[in-house]
Amino acid sequence: MSWSLPEAVSAERLRPYDLRCEHLATPLGIGTPAPRLAWRLASDRRGDAPSGHRITVRGPGDALAWDSGWIDGQAPHADYGGAPLASLTRYTWQVELRDGESARSWFDTGILHPGEWRAAWITHDPETEPPFEPPKDDREPRSVRTASLPAPRYFRRVVELRPATAVRIVCTARGLYELRVNGHRVGDGELTPGWTDYRKRVPYQVYDVTDLAGDGPLCVGAVLADGWWSGSLGWDGRQQAQRYGRRPELLLQLVAEHADGSRTVVGTDGTWRETTGPLRYADLLMGEWYDARLELDGWDLPAFDDSSWAPAGIADTATDVLVPSAGEPVRVTQELAPVEMRVRDGHSIADLGQNIAGRVRLTVRGAKAGTRITLRHGEALTDDGDLYTANLRSAEATDHYVAAGRPEETFEPRFTVHGFRYVEVSGHGDFDVVGRVMHSDTPVAGDFSSSDAMVNQLMSNLRWSQRDNFVSVPTDCPQRDERLGWTADAQVFLPTACYNADVAAFFTGWLADLRCGQDAVGGAVPDVVPHVMTERHGAPAWGDAATIVPWHLYRVYGDERILRDSLPSMRRWVDHIERHNPGLVWRDRVGSHYGDWLQAGVTTSRDVMATAYFALSADLTARAARVLGDPSAGRYAALRERIGEVFAREFIAADGKITGDTQTAYLLALAHGLVPGDLVPAAVSHLVADLERRGRRLTTGFAGVALLGPVLSEHGHADLAYALLHDDRYPSWGYSIKRGATTIWERWDGWTEEAGFGPVAMNSFNHYTLGSVGAWLYGGVAGLGQAEGSAGFRHPVIRPLPGGMLRWASAAYETPLGRLASRWEVDGGTLRLDVRVPPGAVATVHVPTTDPSSVRESGNPVPVVSQVGSGRYAFTAAWDR
Repeated sequence: MSWSLPEAVSAERLRPYDLRCEHLATPLGIGTPAPRLAWRLASDRRGDAPSGHRITVRGPGDALAWDSGWIDGQAPHADYGGAPLASLTRYTWQVELRDGESARSWFDTGILHPGEWRAAWITHDPETEPPFEPPKDDREPRSVRTASLPAPRYFRRVVELRPATAVRIVCTARGLYELRVNGHRVGDGELTPGWTDYRKRVPYQVYDVTDLAGDGPLCVGAVLADGWWSGSLGWDGRQQAQRYGRRPELLLQLVAEHADGSRTVVGTDGTWRETTGPLRYADLLMGEWYDARLELDGWDLPAFDDSSWAPAGIADTATDVLVPSAGEPVRVTQELAPVEMRVRDGHSIADLGQNIAGRVRLTVRGAKAGTRITLRHGEALTDDGDLYTANLRSAEATDHYVAAGRPEETFEPRFTVHGFRYVEVSGHGDFDVVGRVMHSDTPVAGDFSSSDAMVNQLMSNLRWSQRDNFVSVPTDCPQRDERLGWTADAQVFLPTACYNADVAAFFTGWLADLRCGQDAVGGAVPDVVPHVMTERHGAPAWGDAATIVPWHLYRVYGDERILRDSLPSMRRWVDHIERHNPGLVWRDRVGSHYGDWLQAGVTTSRDVMATAYFALSADLTARAARVLGDPSAGRYAALRERIGEVFAREFIAADGKITGDTQTAYLLALAHGLVPGDLVPAAVSHLVADLERRGRRLTTGFAGVALLGPVLSEHGHADLAYALLHDDRYPSWGYSIKRGATTIWERWDGWTEEAGFGPVAMNSFNHYTLGSVGAWLYGGVAGLGQAEGSAGFRHPVIRPLPGGMLRWASAAYETPLGRLASRWEVDGGTLRLDVRVPPGAVATVHVPTTDPSSVRESGNPVPVVSQVGSGRYAFTAAWDR
């Protein structure tokens, strides 16, 4: 399927839809005792707003667990307030609207009490393993980097069960696992359980396997691989296998419910058996080697003879780090057939036409037993048409398949992921390949389109880069030997990410890891989360993710619990900066201080940038405390004012020029209110002058790029913002698009006519940060935003910005209340603006026009600025620009 926004729900009266529990649809394994139940609303009637709702929750046997009674108000959510929830139990729930319809959904709980665990961590015991002798005709020639990679392990146990009414399995790993029951794969998640700070948090998954249990014995099996736990992680020179542990470990607990109300519980222990199989190695960065001649036919069925297998070793019995999964799993969400196949020099190169994160499904025909087919992956081709892999650094991104000799065989890796557009296939000529797109399956929330093909390609590119880099955590690149959760990259792109997808659950989990990685004593925040680079922490813009991310998530989703969980972390981060910089210019304890990373041809003052972020973090901490009624709000608000005064005194001259005189310096100061009011026009003039002096070209790096559109538009220079949007000269978004980019490049000079490919040490062609312009496309060009004091889009603001070469632009967004949308089009001297507002919201609509007296709504005169309730509206106005 494609990653697209579903059609808007149509309803003649108020209808709840998209019911969620803890930001997830029908989740298995909810771990909080009072989960949040939420829904969106649809109605085609103008002015519809719910006056109240009632929630009922029922457990087994339809027993009532909670009846909220009628709750007055319009909030489309409620926290569970009934009887204590039982572990591993399905609950159905219904929301009923006083003024409309009702809807139902369900959730399953996880293990809610620590004393309920009955499983141990099991692993391979090296002392029990017989020596492996590979087939004589293939000694597995490996590279230096893959020579020491271990073979994944196959675990199994047969369980004799009495007839059961429900069977659930709770499973996780230190490493990666694939679960199987009675010959069937269980679940559709990939790379489970995902990547967290394993030292403090290991998420588990819950599966309902009742339909697979049947009558008779039950065989439970799992394949276990290194993954992030003990596989390759990081970059060349610092790449460390076994960063968390020496070998992967499995923990599984089966719980069967019987008709008499009793439960049978079986956990992983020393009675499980394990061995190796056809997977000879599996590594996230290096790839996989699969030898089909070694397949263990029927190994996951009860009758299989496992007498030659070894007993599993018990690695650990601690369960205190186990937590329920917070977000959607990584899934295969789309397939791409090659758009071109090139055959040369004994190998073939398939072009998928799109840069992706994922893997290839290979089908071979007529390969003799022992034939080795090799798949190499890359993002680009060299000038002579070969696969370009220099930018992968030490990541081999290579999969090997050794054929069994069947007439037709299919291979798809299971425990690796590659970033690629092109795949080179060698070793056999009769084959098919299909690209399989993998990413955390965050629900699509927004859509933007326009009359301009290049702008639409830009939106496509940044959406693909979001998908490709949201793989369990928000990473910086999906292809090379890095793939780390850089905190600045995430916070800069977050506003765009929230428009594109519902990332509430995804970032809630990531924030938990950020808090785990924060220095417990000093308060410094790591540069990457999960925290695996202990020497890198506290950098300006990077550490500020501790304040920016929770505040923005609260603004978008209206969930105060995000602030409640994060406020202590926010305070410790700001206190850390203040403690080491009592003069309030942030110069000390700046960590690696990357500055305005990958700016083009200029150097923004690091003191200016750092102090601007210091002011922003103090401000957001004050705001968060104010929302929660925390008494520290006043202190942080006062701190923000003092930082502002120091910033103006230290960095802003009397003529409004800011130290360094770079675009990013002005953008940061103007965006965050650090320029005194009387100097704002002068500062804006300096910014504009710099752009004009450079022929209307940008120079911003990571810290400034997202602010170009909003700041220029706010200060009356939308023409410049549009000029940058449409530019296809270097450096610009259009420059990469003109050269065939299908994702956002990491650097403006990823490839140029003068130099060819950029520096191989850091040159990803799939990196979302410079695509943070997406938030302006939604919020500026299409005009979908919310009022300053609004959270959860209770008070939307629709203020589109016609301009540039666009004849029309359209955007839709699933707010927590429901669908918000706008579409404007200029035709001759008339502008038409179509608006949709969700039930319960009161929107302020600004109609662009050159003649305020010409504004009409459905033919009736209305003001240029109107407040409207829910429903659809059609405005027209004069437009002669």
